[in-house]
Amino acid sequence: MKKFKIIVGDPTGFCFGVKRALSKTDKILKETIAYSYGELIHNTDEINRLESIGLKKFDTNTPVKSKVILRSHGTIKSENENLSLRYEVEDMVCPFVKKIHKIVNSETKRDIIIIGDKNHPEVKSIISYCNKKPYVLSNLDELKDKIEKFDKKNEFLVVFQTTYNAYLADNMIQYLRDNKINIIVHNTICNATNERQAEARRIAALSDAVVVLGDKLSSNSNKLYNIAKEYCENVYFINRIKMLDISQFYHYNIIGIIAGASTPDWIIKEAIEEMENYNNNEMMEAIESSFTKIRRGDIVKGKVIYVNENDVSVNINYRADGIITRDEITDDENVKTTDLFKPGDIIDVYVMKMDDGDGNVVLSYKRVQALKEWDELEEKFNNEETVTAHITEVVKGGLKCKVGKINAFMPASHVSVQFKKDLSGYPGKDLDVKIIDIDKYKKRLVVSAKLIEEKELEKFKEEFYSSINDGDIVEGIVRRITNFGAFVDIGGIDGLVHITEIAWNRVNKVSDVLSPNDKISVKVLKVDPENDRISLSLKQTMKEPWVDFIENYEVGDILTGKVINLLSFGAFVRLDCGVDGLLHVSQIANEHVEKPSDVLEIGEEVMIKIIGINRDKRKISLSIKELLPKKKEQPKKSKPKAEPRKKKVQPKEPEYVQENFSPSIGEILKNSDLASDEAKELVKDNETEDSNLETAKEAESELTEEKLEDNNAAAETCEVEEEAETCEAEEAKDTEIDEDSDSIEAKEETSEEA
Repeated sequence: MKKFKIIVGDPTGFCFGVKRALSKTDKILKETIAYSYGELIHNTDEINRLESIGLKKFDTNTPVKSKVILRSHGTIKSENENLSLRYEVEDMVCPFVKKIHKIVNSETKRDIIIIGDKNHPEVKSIISYCNKKPYVLSNLDELKDKIEKFDKKNEFLVVFQTTYNAYLADNMIQYLRDNKINIIVHNTICNATNERQAEARRIAALSDAVVVLGDKLSSNSNKLYNIAKEYCENVYFINRIKMLDISQFYHYNIIGIIAGASTPDWIIKEAIEEMENYNNNEMMEAIESSFTKIRRGDIVKGKVIYVNENDVSVNINYRADGIITRDEITDDENVKTTDLFKPGDIIDVYVMKMDDGDGNVVLSYKRVQALKEWDELEEKFNNEETVTAHITEVVKGGLKCKVGKINAFMPASHVSVQFKKDLSGYPGKDLDVKIIDIDKYKKRLVVSAKLIEEKELEKFKEEFYSSINDGDIVEGIVRRITNFGAFVDIGGIDGLVHITEIAWNRVNKVSDVLSPNDKISVKVLKVDPENDRISLSLKQTMKEPWVDFIENYEVGDILTGKVINLLSFGAFVRLDCGVDGLLHVSQIANEHVEKPSDVLEIGEEVMIKIIGINRDKRKISLSIKELLPKKKEQPKKSKPKAEPRKKKVQPKEPEYVQENFSPSIGEILKNSDLASDEAKELVKDNETEDSNLETAKEAESELTEEKLEDNNAAAETCEVEEEAETCEAEEAKDTEIDEDSDSIEAKEETSEEA
């Protein structure tokens, strides 16, 4: 079995500045305890070693006059000065960094450009030594964004972070010059950095795999890793060799080792020894143990060996290679296999069969992709993330759709917040959905667009309710008519205009006033976000008719109106100004009217006169009779008193008053001896009739007064429901009086004949 070859970069390990800092620190720690102001270098393993022999971290509890070591990357100028006043400072700042401090600190006229990482301790220390605020640029993109702010009349001084990538630095300098920026460049990139970066390119180009030894906090180690990745596909970035499984190197021929400027020699030596001691026996054991134990249904990683139009060969780290046929690569016939893979690609494959008859393991690529999609969807379901569903077909109970390449189902009840009876318009659309049920083993995926709409609607309602207040006048569109009112859309939210708030007059049917899609202005009466209700009013956006009536009309005014209702006791008439008044049956005509419907019709326009206004009760009494010519009054015949039907009046015995009373013919005849029996009987009848006549006149007078009072009361009544029974009773009473009057007239005629 062959053994891999190891090549090590030169130079590698500590640069001059780091070696100097560590060497001086080791000497100090042999004599006393010291405190490091920040990390001395960016290497965790080396810092741990120094702490084990007495190096401590500086903090506010550090005793005064203690030895304080300044880190090699430099410190803020003001911090350095303050430390010198209280502690015994040991300056371990790299000489190349100090040189940059002097350059920028001596510059007082030119603007300064610092090219480097603005968050790195070294760059922060450089900034503190500048006499005015410098431009700090991390890369070429930042330079392109800020170059417009540069005044081309000025001259600029350019310095670099000591560990900056030399290749990128050259590009930025060239860009400045191409844009006519007047610059003076100080190449402050450390020579050790340039050398290590150049060596990293060389080693990576020669190796099958590269091991970069360094701390991930180290700027120069990170740059070496990025450079190696440009020239080699297999790069491992580790602190120490024990973090790496060397057995995976069995199929490499050349292994390159490079190390950052802050990586100690002992870590590099440790790595080389571990890899060189990996002899052939150990390698063979590693190879044998490294073979993957696979079985049908497993998902394993493999490296593409070759690709053709019909199949792909894959090394799956097994005794035999795997093969993927065209059918198990993709279902898309337009996709070429060579477009999907190339030799060296690392892919996941599904083990379908351990032997195809030729010694190859049968693999599938598309099944892995489907399983990955299920895993991704399951993760999105757990995280309540939104996915996109493409609607493909309308089926019984909902919609078929695809989420990626996975078939899914959307129930009809989850298509929208509003129930959609017709789903024929959805196929071909893409909808944002939430996953509501997933079972990757049963291949079941159920989604909902309704949940997305509900969340958006909830957010919309929150914003809407915060922007609307009681009393606002808003525009709306009538969406739905019901028996009790109308629902009006006032900007995405429906509010209710109750039937009592549609008009100032009584509304029997909402559809008599409003229709769907009518555009109206409404007043917000009450906003109730908790119950998601908004009460609206249409009538309160208009002037109240009663107010208009009071301002413009008074008793005695004559105007037109339309009959809107007929009852037994009268008619309700709507005036031109919109208010309703009562036309009592007694005020319809000069002659007696049995029923208003005998004279009037609903919808008929009539001329009427206002005969009464009750401001407190908001009632209006009307009359047609007042506008008619009055008949000439005929002398009324004396009518005897009619007995009320319900209450009998006991006849009073006649009282005779003697004084100042002239004897009547009857008394003369009564007292006359010459009177005949027949004459006496006639006198007796006349006395009775005279008494009845007088009583009838009194009753007629009383009834007439009661009738007038009742008519006035009825004229002031506009509430049909409250007074209908009373009015009907009065109408019956009027009929009774008329009948009694007819009886009295008959008796009066009899009396006159007598």
